[in-house]
Amino acid sequence: MKYSGDDLLEFEALKQLLSRYVSSALGRAGLEAIAPGTDRALLEAVHAETAEAMAYLDTAARPQPAARGAAVRLRFDTLPDSTGAARRLRIEGAALDGREIYQLTEVLDRAADVRMVLDAARERFPRLAARAARIGEFRPVLRDIAGKILPDGTLADHASVALGRLRRDIERQRKSIQDSLERFLRAHRQDGVLQEEFVAIRNDRFVVPIVAGRERRVEGVVHGASGSGHTLFVEPFESIELNNELVRLREEELREAARILRELTERLRRHAAAIAESLEVLGELDLLFGKAQFAAEFGAVIPRFSPPGARRLALREARHPLLEDVLRRRKMRVVPVTVELTEERRTLLISGPNTGGKTVSLKTVGLLALMAQSGLPVTCAEAEFPLFDQVLADIGDNQSIQESLSTFSAHVTRVRDMEADVTADSLVLLDELGRATDPEEGGALGVALVERFRAAGAFTLASTHLLALKVYGATTPGVENGSMGFDEETLEPTYVLRLGAPGKSAGLDIAGRLGVPRSIIDRARAAMTTGERDLARLIGELHQRLAGLSEERLALKEAQAGLAAREKAVEHEWAQREAAKIKEIERRSDLLMQRFESQAQETIAGIFQTADQRKAAGQAQRKVSRAKREFRETLETTVLSTREDARQGELDGGRPRLAEGVRVRLRNVREPARVRRLLAHDLIEVEAGFLKMQVSADDVLEVLDPAPEAAKLPSQVTLQAGPRWNVSYREINLIGKRAEEACELVDKFLDDAAMASVDRVRIVHGHGMGILRKSVAELLASHPHVDKFYPAPPSEGGTGATVAELKPL
Repeated sequence: MKYSGDDLLEFEALKQLLSRYVSSALGRAGLEAIAPGTDRALLEAVHAETAEAMAYLDTAARPQPAARGAAVRLRFDTLPDSTGAARRLRIEGAALDGREIYQLTEVLDRAADVRMVLDAARERFPRLAARAARIGEFRPVLRDIAGKILPDGTLADHASVALGRLRRDIERQRKSIQDSLERFLRAHRQDGVLQEEFVAIRNDRFVVPIVAGRERRVEGVVHGASGSGHTLFVEPFESIELNNELVRLREEELREAARILRELTERLRRHAAAIAESLEVLGELDLLFGKAQFAAEFGAVIPRFSPPGARRLALREARHPLLEDVLRRRKMRVVPVTVELTEERRTLLISGPNTGGKTVSLKTVGLLALMAQSGLPVTCAEAEFPLFDQVLADIGDNQSIQESLSTFSAHVTRVRDMEADVTADSLVLLDELGRATDPEEGGALGVALVERFRAAGAFTLASTHLLALKVYGATTPGVENGSMGFDEETLEPTYVLRLGAPGKSAGLDIAGRLGVPRSIIDRARAAMTTGERDLARLIGELHQRLAGLSEERLALKEAQAGLAAREKAVEHEWAQREAAKIKEIERRSDLLMQRFESQAQETIAGIFQTADQRKAAGQAQRKVSRAKREFRETLETTVLSTREDARQGELDGGRPRLAEGVRVRLRNVREPARVRRLLAHDLIEVEAGFLKMQVSADDVLEVLDPAPEAAKLPSQVTLQAGPRWNVSYREINLIGKRAEEACELVDKFLDDAAMASVDRVRIVHGHGMGILRKSVAELLASHPHVDKFYPAPPSEGGTGATVAELKPL
């Protein structure tokens, strides 16, 4: 993506701001490489990953249970820079020094921790886990190296057996030399040749300080003198062989150390490619979480990219991040800007007072567009951009003495280059279009340039003071005027961008506020033409009306929000009341049932217990059970219909739609019915089984789904159905039931069979002790639907079943 090469939009300064949030050298290298791009899929993937990092930081900042998968704050600020060591690993034969190996192993150990933490949170943060999965597995090699190199880069004594042995030999040799020299010092303590009684080291050899001029009295080799020349450092002959042995041991130690470092380097070199990729991933994660931290502190959001066929540039409450950073340090607040351009309205002309924020608005839109296409969160409440192929900007004074360019010449030269480069996917930013020349000619040139960019299909934002451009914006389809606010009372800009009308420049008011004498301002106002004064007054009145409309629109939105909230509250309150009513109905019905059953049981208990009385008591008990069952079914049907009516709120005042032939469920009728005819006065004729009746439409609880159609037969084939045979109406099995429960089931079974026009039923009760058979016989003897009953024939169960023939209805 191309954008203004001289950084008119301060993109490089933005990256400097972002570098505060990137801790490691690896991450800062990635930040330096950031540039705007045009690959939609790549940008959307980068933004999705940034959004996940933002969510991760937000989760990590909140209290959460200590468990696997918890979001743990990752730190990259203490990572050493091991990129140089990783590059040298790729050079065959090159060896790393001890400090480089120690730092590299520390980085790889931290990388393993990062991978483990993000992998544990894979379910919630899959993109972060996928990126961390690219970090290699270095635990085995790290275990081999662990402890062999100390933090200062020196090898530990146990790095190898030979190294430990050599260092012990060196220590013993040094002690031997110390003992030899101490004997020398004691021997010459009184002869005046010693400058001081201590042992020093010169050129890696142990020496003693001798007074200059007296060295001939001591047999030895002079290795140097002090800065003043008064002291000579002499190695006595008796310790030369000891020192030579020490030097030899040290050389062997260095050779062994070099061998160990080469060996450790070779172990790391086997993983050179994986190490390089792991370091790259750490840098990417540092940059990713740096962007997320920037978004958290600056209130930035992830932008959207509009589809190619419906391009839209919409920024809500956009803020320039560099300006916000400056004002924050001064305890001041940025005034946000809201802009919306669409495919049909791609050009915005901004006018208004000097120092009113026009240039900042242009820079804000341009910089945020570059940020969006660089994979960075943008400082807005909400943002949507087209995918631009370039951002062309002419902002500021481009005067150049070296190139003999005046302000106007530099301005025209840049605009000429922009006109040559513009495409339909460009974003064009023009500051003070038509400036630095005659207003009439500058206005005409500005109109022609804006029209050229509009015809090219580019999104264009331009600031101006020229009347010609303001009129062009008001009269041209697809072009909109905007103005920066100005407070008429304080004579100061408000920095608020309003769309829909041009703004007045208020140059004289600004000049007066900046200290120009009042006499000069009055003289300038007198020199203005009547038309100019009238236009300024008209624009001021227009802005007042726009402000009034904005306030009314805001008040209307607040009223609508209040009404919506009240409606929701009323619905909630109504639902609570209905639930309370139903609960009260159920409570009262339970009380009535308990009272009814108690009284019935008392009545039954008071009947004398003769055989006939016991039979009558049993019949009464069954009738009580039936009445109880029917009452509860009726209550459940009523409560269910009330709930359904309250929930569904169907058309026609909550009444279901009725039509001839539909199946319906009626109040207090268990079987579905079919509508035969719709009658006057809200009556309908229905057919329920063998019954035909007229009921009110209000008794219809719901319209049922149509019965499934019978399978169609082939042509020229007919079928005549035989008698209906529904086993559930013709037989009941009571085996395993208690007598009272069995009688209640048989009673309901006989009712259903009679309603289904069944003439003969079989009741299976088994043999057992005869209790069920006797109870069933007593029930059948007095049941109103039973004509006669007798034991079943052997083919149907014999005495283990009873056959009952029912009376026709």
